[in-house]
This record gives sequence, C-alpha cells and structure tokens, in this order.
Amino acid sequence: MKWQSVLPQQCILLMTCLLMALEAVPIDIDKTKVKGEAHAEGEKIENPDTGLYYDEYLRQVIDVLETDKHFREKLQTADIEEIKSGKLSRELDLVSHHVRTRLDELKRQEVARLRMLIKAKMDSVQDTGLDHQALLKQFEHLNHQNPDTFEPKDLDMLIKAATSDLENYDKTRHEEFKKYEMMKEHERREYLKTLDEEKRQREESKFEEMKKKHGDHPKVHHPGSKDQLKEVWEEADGLDPNEFDPKTFFKLHDVNNDGFLDEQELEALFTKELEKVYDPKNEEDDMVEMEEERLRMREHVMNEVDVNKDRLVTLEEFLRATEKKEFLEPDSWETLDQQQLFTEEELKEFESHISQQEDELRKKAEDLQKQKEELQRQHDQLQAQKQELQQVVKQMEQKKLQQGNPPAGPAGELKFPPPGEHKVGDAPSHPAGGDQPLPPGHVQEPAARTDHVQVHP
Repeated sequence: MKWQSVLPQQCILLMTCLLMALEAVPIDIDKTKVKGEAHAEGEKIENPDTGLYYDEYLRQVIDVLETDKHFREKLQTADIEEIKSGKLSRELDLVSHHVRTRLDELKRQEVARLRMLIKAKMDSVQDTGLDHQALLKQFEHLNHQNPDTFEPKDLDMLIKAATSDLENYDKTRHEEFKKYEMMKEHERREYLKTLDEEKRQREESKFEEMKKKHGDHPKVHHPGSKDQLKEVWEEADGLDPNEFDPKTFFKLHDVNNDGFLDEQELEALFTKELEKVYDPKNEEDDMVEMEEERLRMREHVMNEVDVNKDRLVTLEEFLRATEKKEFLEPDSWETLDQQQLFTEEELKEFESHISQQEDELRKKAEDLQKQKEELQRQHDQLQAQKQELQQVVKQMEQKKLQQGNPPAGPAGELKFPPPGEHKVGDAPSHPAGGDQPLPPGHVQEPAARTDHVQVHP
C-alpha cells in the first residue's frame, strides 16, 4: 500500500481562495536565531500533489488566472462563500483575451487527455462502440457539453468538484488506514495457523513484546497546545522558550507568506511529536501509522482553531485559539497505540469480504484456465487436421508418379512434360514415313522429295 502525505488543504487554498494575496501582519524577527535556510526571494514554493486525478489541470488554471490583474483584485475582496457559491466565477467574463485564450487551450488539452484515458480503458475490454461524449459526463470538474472554450461554468464546476472531493479525502484516508490495520492482523493470524504450538507461542510473545516496546515512548504533547508549540519554537526554530510569542510563531511557520497556516504547514508542526513515537529504524514502528497520527493531529487542531471551516488558519484565528483554556491546560493526547482501531466484529466482516474476493478471483482463475485448455485443444486439433491434409497431398503426389502422371504444380500445371510430349515449336519425334501409327481415316501424304532437281526454263 502506498501512503503519501498528500495534503488536500493546498487544493482548498488553490480553489476556494485561488491564492488570495493577503499579507500577514508585519513582525520583526531576528532571522539569525532561526535554524534552516530561508527561501530565496521570488523563489516559487512547490505545492504538494492534491491526490486529485485532475490535479495538474487545476494548478494550470489557477496559475493562468493569477496572471490577470482584475481577477486578482477581485480575489482580495471576495470571501469564501462568494467563491464557493460561484459568484466569483462570473468575473471570468472580464479577464483579458489572452487569459481566456490560454484557459480555452487548457480545457481542450484536458478534454483530450480524458478522452485518451477513456479510450485506453475501453480498448482494454474490447469495446468498439465507444461514446466519448457520454463517458465524459462522469467527470464533474469541467463542462463536457462545451469541450472547446473555458466558460464561467467551468470555473464554478472546478471549484465545487475539488472542494467536494477534498472534503471527503480525509475520510477516505481514515477508511483505507483501517483496512490496512485489519489486513495486517488478518495476515498475522493466518500465519499463526501455519505454525505448531511451540512456534506459535514464540510468535505471540514476540508480538506482545513489540507492542510494549512501541508504546514505551516519551510523553506526546497535545497538538496545538502551548507546550507543543513551545517545543517547536525551541527545538525546530532555535529560539528561547521564555520568549515564545504566538504572533511571531505564526509568521515563522507561514512558509509561503500568504497570511494563512494551511494544512500542510500545520502538519509540519507535529514532526517533533511524531518522532517521539515513530522511528523508521525500529522494527516495531510502522510509518503508515505515523502518517495516520499526523492526519489525526492536524484534524484536531483544525477543529479547534479553524472557526469558519475554510481549512485555513488566519492569524486572528490562531491568536484567538492561544487565549483558550485548552491551549494552556490541554487534555492528554492518546496516540494510536492507546486506541482500539477496530472491533472483532469488524475484523470478521473484513475477513469475510476478503474470503469472498478470494473465491471470486479463484473462480475467475479457473475459468481462465478452462479457456486456456480449450484454446489449446482447438489448436492441437487444427494442427492434427493440417498434418492429415499434408499427408493426403503427399500420398496423391506419390500415386500420380506411380501412374506415370507428373506431379502438378501449385496452379495445377505440370512440373515437366511426360515422355512423348513436346512443347510448341519442338521438332517432331518421328520423321515422315516412320512407323508411328496414324489416327483412323487419315491418309498419309507422300513425303516431299528432298533431292535437288534441275529446273529448266
């Protein structure tokens, strides 16, 4: 299973705010005290892949819209609801001709890409009746009825599709992680069934020992609490813990200087806490579980801090959160190893589903094997028929030779003339007057004299 730290908040930032150029409150920071190299001026920070199948198209549209001055000005004054409702999309009619032309080109490229993917998929199932227009309906991030030009409806559909997809993304990740954990336990139990009693007990003891070793880690601070942020301030930023200032902390960790802490920037704050529990060098530590822990921490902070639920934390929201009681006196944070990730009933249901899938795959494999055997049987039968025909032809050729008839060529012509026959133009085999018998009723004419006769005038 491939797990990546794909961060959907970046896409929410891109689509719902479309890179709103809001500057954070200016803060004087002694950069000499901060560890790490600062980004070069004008350096473009690459955003992580959103995980959406139209990620590249989304990014390209955003980049083009950013180049229009009018659209950027509207973004600075628009709120989240105006963007999500589609009101901002109507401003597309006022952008420059160059921008619209480039957007039209991007849409045609995206439609061509989707059609190519559809055709490749349908070709794999030998479908000749391909209807691209009908199949394009399944893609909700563009207006398939107009494949040539980028209209306000396209921008509206792109924003709504990406927003909806990303809102469900975290839920999907949790479900996949749960399946991952159940599969691990299922495979462990299946392996134990193959062992004798002594080896099984040894494996069980090792398993419990590994669990205990994994759970023996330093205290994990509550995500988003003062203790947790101060630890980052001191160990990651290299600053004096007695001089901790929330406003300065916000500015330091607003890496792209857009005035927000997005979900990627928030997740980066939890690295120190996660390192207390997970080490890739330790056999007992699972890095897939670490990414799930990171996701849980980020969701918790967002639920506590993100007041307007736009998946972005403003400076105002951040400062307000630092004034809450929970910031100073948080509850203890329970890591994954302290929780029950699934019940026995859920595991049994999962195993039943796995068994059903295995039965279906086994049946398909058997059907394919039967088809293979049938094709092999037909092939052998055709080969036998071919050999039989070749033998018959060979026997017929031998029979013709025995009867004095020359073998025929591929088109039925004689390969060489039989004895006594000549091609046209050949000299007769018998001279005149010879004893060659004549056909009935034929009278032989006297042979012409060949001796020279003197003729006198």
